[in-house]
Amino acid sequence: MTTKQPAVWFPAVRCGTGTDVFTETLVQGLRQRGIRAEITWLPHRAEYLPWTVPVPTPPPWANLVHINTWLHPRFIPGHVPVVATLHHSIHDPALRPYKGGLRSAYHRWWIVPIERRVLHRAGRVVAVSRFVADMARQTLCDVPMQVIYNGIDTELFQPGDHVRQLDAPFRLLYVGSWMARKGVDLLAPIMRELGSGFELQYTGGQAADQHRSAMPVNMRDLGRLSGHQVIVAMQNADAFLFPSRSEGLPLVAIEAMACGLPVIAMEGTSIEEVVVHGRTGLLCKREDIRAFANAARAMATNRQLHLACSASARETATTQFRGDKMVDAYVETYRDLLEGKP
Repeated sequence: MTTKQPAVWFPAVRCGTGTDVFTETLVQGLRQRGIRAEITWLPHRAEYLPWTVPVPTPPPWANLVHINTWLHPRFIPGHVPVVATLHHSIHDPALRPYKGGLRSAYHRWWIVPIERRVLHRAGRVVAVSRFVADMARQTLCDVPMQVIYNGIDTELFQPGDHVRQLDAPFRLLYVGSWMARKGVDLLAPIMRELGSGFELQYTGGQAADQHRSAMPVNMRDLGRLSGHQVIVAMQNADAFLFPSRSEGLPLVAIEAMACGLPVIAMEGTSIEEVVVHGRTGLLCKREDIRAFANAARAMATNRQLHLACSASARETATTQFRGDKMVDAYVETYRDLLEGKP
């Protein structure tokens, strides 16, 4: 029997986050395999004011639709098989104290009903981590899901030639949005605990202005970085400090690992599917400032641990989180759906 070739249409809301990068990366990978794939970008208001945005017509060549679970059902055609990717864990009850009342209400009363409808509508549901799948079953609905880890370009993200000088501070790096969900409020206390033998470079920009006066002198704001600048920053750091309280899949941590950085992170999220404690980094108890400081000290003073974690981090990124591995998994999912496999 001849396998039907997928031809995939991506109606997607452009929101300036990692989901945009995921869609663009996947489409590029599909095209490289000779699979027709196109994105129709919808304006950001399509997320919260969907009735103000015209419904795009599916291309006549498309035999599959691939969407984000936040896409309003208004934009999902009724006659084409649907693959839906679940990217996040924002309904995690542990996040409620850090989201604020307005955002919590938006997620609960607007996003949750949309996601439930999408999850029931989709012919295949893909979660980007086991943590995301488990959280969706607890907070949304229990439908069949498979896990496909997002992938990165491990040729683009690779170690540089940085060698730490013995008399230089141990350089930590934080890359991410400046918000409580990412644990940025923990960075200053951690660096204050560590003192002058350490420095932290972080991406704060204007969002961090209100916290600047409380920051110790061993913190330096890099501002908003381009993709190339992020790679350079990673290649010139000694370890990646990532106290995020919840992640669907910590892609930036994987990128840091591909650059040879051990990751120091908070346990209890999908980070545990990426970082193996003592092998590719160190995991710390939730909200424990001293545990993070001790982990950084261990990396700085135990050269054997640092070198071993650095090498293992790179190996893990290149074997488990390559972009081509992600694309292959989605191609198999598309074909299974077209062939009617359960």
